[in-house]
Amino acid sequence: MNPLSTLPRRSRTLSVACAVAASAALALSGCAKSETADNAGGDNGQGAQTVQTPTASAAGPGCTLTAYGAPKLDLKNAIVGFSQSEKEANPFRIAETRSIKDEAAKVGVKKLLTTNAQSQLSKQISDIQDMLAQGAQFLIVAPLNSDGLEPAFQAAAAKKVPVLTIDRKVNATACEDYLAFLGSDFVEQGKRAADAMVEATGGKGKVAILLGSSGNSVTTDRTKGFVDQVKATAPGLEIVAQQTGEFARDKGQQVMEQLIQSKPDITAVYAENDEMALGAVTALKAAGKAPGKDVKVVSIDGTRNAVQALANGELNAVIESNPRFGPLAFATAQKFYAGEGIPEDVIISDRSYDPANAKASLGGAY
Repeated sequence: MNPLSTLPRRSRTLSVACAVAASAALALSGCAKSETADNAGGDNGQGAQTVQTPTASAAGPGCTLTAYGAPKLDLKNAIVGFSQSEKEANPFRIAETRSIKDEAAKVGVKKLLTTNAQSQLSKQISDIQDMLAQGAQFLIVAPLNSDGLEPAFQAAAAKKVPVLTIDRKVNATACEDYLAFLGSDFVEQGKRAADAMVEATGGKGKVAILLGSSGNSVTTDRTKGFVDQVKATAPGLEIVAQQTGEFARDKGQQVMEQLIQSKPDITAVYAENDEMALGAVTALKAAGKAPGKDVKVVSIDGTRNAVQALANGELNAVIESNPRFGPLAFATAQKFYAGEGIPEDVIISDRSYDPANAKASLGGAY
């Protein structure tokens, strides 16, 4: 975070702004193979988000309505805007948007405005500005990048409209530039993926990392967590390649095809989301290799297709990043408008899927 504490609140220009997130988090951009909404829901009862840390009491007073400088609001008489960052061809995005819409209806929000930036930063900025022009009084934003949304945040600040960020963290100041972040601990996700990889490989072999898209904290943190944990616990597991698959299935497949040619001795793949993992599985099969056996595969997200692949023996572990932000987002908004302090980071707990629980856990996947 860059507090920029020497500059006046609200009136200053952001030097850094928005993006990434999540303990719940993350999976992300478009893929070669679209998922239907039915494939991306799962059992919301089984898959509900649980706050891990911090609680308001543990985090101090937090950000209050008075501190933020926003007017009091009844959500049932309010216009709320939701800015989605990426096209809903990805199960994470489908489930996330559905969760926001479902909870808005449950809470009785007067009007919910929704937009989709289609992975374009300029469009997300204009989307947010357009929702403000339409009278949005509270914003929920899934940022595309960790930086770059300054004009959108400034427009919201000028209208005293709170911005709640979900699933990707932004490089900005909480309680000034935005209200709070709801999401997963991405470094911890990377560490847990490393632990699962060490177990699957016995701590030996050559692993390739399929990186997510650049410019957001999800990729940075999931990489750091994995690399540091492997270095600390399994010196016999050598990381021989790191290449971006842009969080997309088709790109993951393409990168894996290239790696099979350039580094045929790879024995393991860490994919920073399920879509890239499923693309890698396709490439490995086409090359005559057995994913999950000849080449161990560990990924992060918890999509139903990935958990099914795990149950089928084609993946070795999946670390969840829960996208069902609706209930937590609106509960946070209600607490904020009731005068409660909101912690800067509200981190959710994510489950792990392994060969032993995959089949039984399909109902909670999305």
